[in-house]
Amino acid sequence: MASITSLVSALFLALCLKGFQYLHLIKWNPIGFYKKWELFEGSSKLFQWSFFILVLFIIGFLLFITLRYVYIIPAILSSFLLGLFLTITLEWIALDLPLQLSSFKKLSIPFMVVVICLLRFLLETANFHQREHTAQKGN
Repeated sequence: MASITSLVSALFLALCLKGFQYLHLIKWNPIGFYKKWELFEGSSKLFQWSFFILVLFIIGFLLFITLRYVYIIPAILSSFLLGLFLTITLEWIALDLPLQLSSFKKLSIPFMVVVICLLRFLLETANFHQREHTAQKGN
């Protein structure tokens, strides 16, 4: 179940990022790190996006596996805090923003909302399956 949930979240996030880039809601290229790190520069965009989706899948899978054990903390709180931390850190690095209060105006609110919603999806599913597994052990 973790693999299906992680795959759906990775595909949805990749589609959202491509849409955000197309609509200029984010000011950075989601697959721009290939050029920065000099990886797969000569390969096609399809391969680059496929590899990006694979990386997102692995990250989602690891989050699903590790965060299912924190079912005591409400998923809305943990997904909100983790999502804010991840998106702010990611955009700060991608945009190379200075550590000033005015830099918060350059962050993408739609990107934050999508990441927080996807983290909530992952956490709620993980919590549900952990509770179900615990209940089956008790019977």
